[in-house]
Amino acid sequence: MENKEKKGILHWMRLLFGSPVGAVGFITLLLVILASLFAGQLSPYDSAKQNLLDKLMPPAWCEDGTMAHLLGTDSLGRDVLTRCLYGARISLVVGVCSVAVAGAIGTVLGLLSGYYGGWVDSLIMRIADAFHAIPRILLAMVVLFVMGPSVFTLIMVIGVTNWVTYARMIRSEVLTIKEKEYIKASRTIGAADWEIILRHVLPNVAAQFIVVSTISVASSIIIEATMSFLGLGIQPPTVSWGVMLADGRNYLATNWWVCTFPGVAITVTVMGIMFLGNWLRDVLDPRNQGIR
Repeated sequence: MENKEKKGILHWMRLLFGSPVGAVGFITLLLVILASLFAGQLSPYDSAKQNLLDKLMPPAWCEDGTMAHLLGTDSLGRDVLTRCLYGARISLVVGVCSVAVAGAIGTVLGLLSGYYGGWVDSLIMRIADAFHAIPRILLAMVVLFVMGPSVFTLIMVIGVTNWVTYARMIRSEVLTIKEKEYIKASRTIGAADWEIILRHVLPNVAAQFIVVSTISVASSIIIEATMSFLGLGIQPPTVSWGVMLADGRNYLATNWWVCTFPGVAITVTVMGIMFLGNWLRDVLDPRNQGIR
């Protein structure tokens, strides 16, 4: 059993590193995660500590730059590299946790809608249509404005506004799966609905769930940055990439590095996640069995 598991892991690693897109995405995301986890070891500075004597210092390779602040400092003398490293923690946590919330809600509703059909399907899909008709960012802005910005609120808002994607995807998969012979056979022998859903339906929608979740993390990171940039998301002194963009927007013409590097961090991370998601979509698609 252990040898089969090892063989399986080696097989997937060969597939991953055999794909340039998948390898680049995986390595990029791994480096971002490691950098955020070991931010305290990689930088000697406090992300929130101010030092006005060192404010707006340029990156090390620019004139008047210093190796003590490799990516320069912001308007309050805080090290930009340090804040990028610590900001990755919040952005990744919000992205992953909000996707977990959206995935849990969407999966349950999608399973119920697709499996039972009838009025249950109609009710859930009409609710989904109502959510889909309202722009996600606008809905998130209204809720955050009313409830007040916080990390927990931001995670819940992003999650609740993103469940429709999962519900529709799961529903479409279940509509096909429930007509399979083994599902009909399970019903014939008297298996309970919950048992059929958990044992037969849910495992067959897991691949699509993983793909959608991976790509949704990228969009959630962008939404978090947008909300924080507008002052409705993460609040200082907590640092996130969106907060850094907001702090540096007034210095873009004169001190470009203050908001350029958090913008680059968002771009690189999102691209890495998208590359990995595209690879997962290819290898988990039943129509691409040949590449496995």
